[in-house]
Amino acid sequence: MSKRLRDNLNSRYFEAANALTSKNARHRIVAYVESYDDIYFWRTVLSEFENDKRYFEVMLPSKMNLTRGKKSVLMNFLEGEPLGKDMIACVDADYDYLIQGRTQQSRRVLESEFVFHTYVYAIENFQCYAPSLHNVCVSVTLNDHRIFDFRGYFERFSEALFPLFVWSIMVYRNGNYPKFSITDFNRIADPGGFNVQNPEPSIANVKRKVHTKINDLQRQFPDAKEEYLKTKEDLKELGVTPQTTYLYIQGHHLFDTVVSPMLSKVCNLLRQERQNEIYHAAAHRTQKRNEMSCYENSLQDIKVMLKKNTGYMVSEQFRRLQEDIRRYLSPLE
Repeated sequence: MSKRLRDNLNSRYFEAANALTSKNARHRIVAYVESYDDIYFWRTVLSEFENDKRYFEVMLPSKMNLTRGKKSVLMNFLEGEPLGKDMIACVDADYDYLIQGRTQQSRRVLESEFVFHTYVYAIENFQCYAPSLHNVCVSVTLNDHRIFDFRGYFERFSEALFPLFVWSIMVYRNGNYPKFSITDFNRIADPGGFNVQNPEPSIANVKRKVHTKINDLQRQFPDAKEEYLKTKEDLKELGVTPQTTYLYIQGHHLFDTVVSPMLSKVCNLLRQERQNEIYHAAAHRTQKRNEMSCYENSLQDIKVMLKKNTGYMVSEQFRRLQEDIRRYLSPLE
């Protein structure tokens, strides 16, 4: 038997710790997550389920060696089934949800009743939930003028990517991913130069790259049509639609390469618009200087506000995550 505390740190340990507390004390459930950024996200998820009988403590899997990441969460705490009603794991879905148990890690994520995943690729995809992006712009610029249709753009962006995304999932399911990796997909999923007033060329650029790559893949895999069509139907059954593909691509790529640069350009226009209003409305130079200073001091950083965005909580994917947690808590009531 191991003498190290970490090797014996499992659900039974926390169950025993809970048993030593007062009968009137709230029951503690430890939730292990992958990284520092995940702590705030999963805190917002789990807070709704706290009451006078239970609470969650969200933490990284190791305070001893600063180990992070999904593999750390799953390998450290699923070996020997240490998870249980007092200790859960909360991870990004990545491709593990969509490849449906084709790898050992995917099976662990999907089959354990004490592992919860995001359904979308990662928490960044939730933060970039298109219907909520206007509100992010308002929080950054304090200007509520809708100058760009984020929902419409990401529907068209997703439709352009969907045929190639099916290929991506297919090759990850059948083990051919070295011939078409997520990194390869991300290069194609970069819209390039984005113009707020004329966004269609960026969509056309993605469509062109998708078409070229699909032709290449069809030459590499000439007999893949039946498998492709089956994968396409499977993805739709799992909740992926041509209009929501952006929620299932790599989260960091979506956040850093697609959404953040786009919001930067939209927010710059909104700032300029508000500054022009102040400039023309000010009665004299001192008032203009004071108003401009007050406004500029109120502006926020785009990436910071994106990370604090909780507009995704109305999404279907987030509601599915909530329902999983309700099922887990139901026997504990």
